[in-house]
Amino acid sequence: MNTTQNIDAIFESQIKNTAPTTLEDRIDYLSSIEQWVELNRASIIEAHYSDLHKPESETELAEIWYVLSEIKLAKNNLRKWMRPKRMGASTLALLTAQSWIHYEPRGVVLIIAPWNFPFNLTVGPLISAIAAGNRVIIKPSEMTPNVSKLINRMINELFEPNRVAIFEGDHKVAQSLLKYPFHHIFFVGSPSIGKIVMAEAAKHLSSITLELGGKTPTIIDETANIQMAVNKLAWGKCLNLGQSCISPDYILIHESKKSEFIEALSKKINDVYGESFEEKKKSNHLARIVNQRHWDRLDSLITSSTDRGANIVHGGGRDRDNLFIEPTILDSVTLEMNIMNEEIFGPLLPVLDFKFLDDCIKIINQKDKPLALYMFSESKTNIKQVINNTSSGGMVINEVKTHFLNLNLPFGGVNKSGMGRCHGYSGFLAFSNQRAMQKNGKLSMVGLTFPPYTKWTKKVIELVARYF
Repeated sequence: MNTTQNIDAIFESQIKNTAPTTLEDRIDYLSSIEQWVELNRASIIEAHYSDLHKPESETELAEIWYVLSEIKLAKNNLRKWMRPKRMGASTLALLTAQSWIHYEPRGVVLIIAPWNFPFNLTVGPLISAIAAGNRVIIKPSEMTPNVSKLINRMINELFEPNRVAIFEGDHKVAQSLLKYPFHHIFFVGSPSIGKIVMAEAAKHLSSITLELGGKTPTIIDETANIQMAVNKLAWGKCLNLGQSCISPDYILIHESKKSEFIEALSKKINDVYGESFEEKKKSNHLARIVNQRHWDRLDSLITSSTDRGANIVHGGGRDRDNLFIEPTILDSVTLEMNIMNEEIFGPLLPVLDFKFLDDCIKIINQKDKPLALYMFSESKTNIKQVINNTSSGGMVINEVKTHFLNLNLPFGGVNKSGMGRCHGYSGFLAFSNQRAMQKNGKLSMVGLTFPPYTKWTKKVIELVARYF
């Protein structure tokens, strides 16, 4: 295990490791991770269960399958991604020049990973960083210690420290790492910590990718198929017990559909996870809250909401000792309540109704731009209205969360929900410097504009400005 005492040595060794990696090198690194994951599948599942009580199927889908998909996509496309991209001349004055984009590694990069999907959101960015040819230092989350130890073992078995290194520990380790002049920092976590990362990066003018979060709204209009919405939302909200940056955070539903929706969603949750609180707590399909601090925060959100007039219309059961909170639906919620002014990151779902879609859009736009926005509707007009009058990192219609699984789509936020993009080719670009290259031909009109500025030169400049 690397300690903070040898950060200096490892950072220095990576800085000095200037040897470029070939296509073959990068594919070999990716293949070694792929093989390790396949061989250690059972250990990955066990570690996630130990840290989060995460069901095996959730770990298979959201952690293992995702990582293997990233590797497969990168290996199949890396030759194309690395290939210099020819660019045409934007002006006739440069017609004889050759122009292209050369993709080079950023250099030594830092990945600070979260706890909610600890394998996926650590190894996924690592794959992109390796595909782009970088040297990497990783800081996994201390809140999922078993997964962190597992990743540590993987890194030390597969890589020399001057290529990829890992430092476990608490926030003090992260603070120590952020003092170094990394060429790029990739951070996944909360907006509050994202601000700290950004401030530290600014001291070295390090480029950054911030994958944050926020309050993800779900719109259900009067044309929506309620049962379809319920089926999707029950899964999307309860996955990892709501501890996801793209989990549906609150529902905005047309007033004509609210009662039907609440009744159907309550039934769906009971059908899947058990009728009673005790049945849900014993369910093998629900994870646990990561620790008591986060449990207390969610408990406080419920209490503060009900104290101010909100009604629990489903769930509400809580067990602090077992870090469990029942999937809970709240009605009669107002915009002033705490639950509507901070990211929930748990199995609580406030429901607000609207009469006119414009009012719904106004509520969304009053808040920070979300990482994701979901809408259930059969109306092309309504869908178009929401697309054209809102902003979010991503938007999914008649589904939730699945844009994360499509590695051909860029994933990321806007402003407070994040900056930069990742996944697939977008992840490769995030960890690459797109170097502008140009080689001029023997004949160039630009040379005709050099001083001294004679009458002839001025005439050429005038012609270039007007026609070229």
